[in-house]
Amino acid sequence: MKNFAVIGVGGYVAPRHLKAIKETGNRVVAAMDPSDSVGIIDSYFPEAAFFTEFERLDRHVYKIRKSPDKLDYISICSPNYLHDAHIRFGLRSDCDVVCEKPLVINPWNLDGIEELERETGKRLNAILQLRVHPNVIRLRERISQQTSRKKYSVELTYITPRGRWYDISWKGQEHKSGGVVTNIGVHFFDMLGWVFGPSQHVEVHRKIGSSVGGMVEYENAVVTWYLSTDARDLKTLGRENIPFRALKIEGEEFDFSSGFNDLHTLSYEQILSGSGFGVSEARQSIETVYEIREADISRGEIHHPLLALLK
Repeated sequence: MKNFAVIGVGGYVAPRHLKAIKETGNRVVAAMDPSDSVGIIDSYFPEAAFFTEFERLDRHVYKIRKSPDKLDYISICSPNYLHDAHIRFGLRSDCDVVCEKPLVINPWNLDGIEELERETGKRLNAILQLRVHPNVIRLRERISQQTSRKKYSVELTYITPRGRWYDISWKGQEHKSGGVVTNIGVHFFDMLGWVFGPSQHVEVHRKIGSSVGGMVEYENAVVTWYLSTDARDLKTLGRENIPFRALKIEGEEFDFSSGFNDLHTLSYEQILSGSGFGVSEARQSIETVYEIREADISRGEIHHPLLALLK
């Protein structure tokens, strides 16, 4: 049984980590979040020590370092802009680290993390949950077996409406979240790069408020994409506040939604067996979303079809 601490236990994604730690037969001995609305812990690890201040967690981790509660892993579910600091804290605390997407906002921070891994002998594990989805694994195998150098035509759409709170929170502040593409899209771009090969060219065709669309050309695919948290975009599709997630490959729908809720447990199983995904695997998607974030609006000819409806 391994001992975990969870940083950001009050966040949106933390319950998936608590569930995964429980289902893999391990335990959370400490947790931290500035908010004390963390009753979710009672459903999994009610005996876990809890702190609302990072400094107190730091002191606790030091205090238990020679006890049976000594940490083996620190899981990070904190806001994106804090990941880099919390990863470094975990590695320096003689722990392996599990971190939610994105590992960092800016790709150059990955270099320092790799250096710290070498210094400490500890490992950072990225949650890249779509890589363990059975349908995505089969798709990757099929694409890798193609004999021709065909570039597939791919269309990605993800519209997940958020209320006014979203723009006020850290998620709505680009310097803290990385913006819409990073916050809600990085795992999709990771999946696309994993399946279709290295990114070769990026274009942005729309960047208005919380809606962004463009094109990424990969080694084996040209992907038009549209990501949004604006509920008005759903009305354009004739939907009312129901998230819309779709991936089409050569015009055919690809199902990667079913079984989505169990992917964190599968990810933890791989991490605990020593076969998790590290910095090198996560790097391309971090670089891709950064390039998108920094890109100017392009006049490219290959557009997501939804953009015509939104003009």
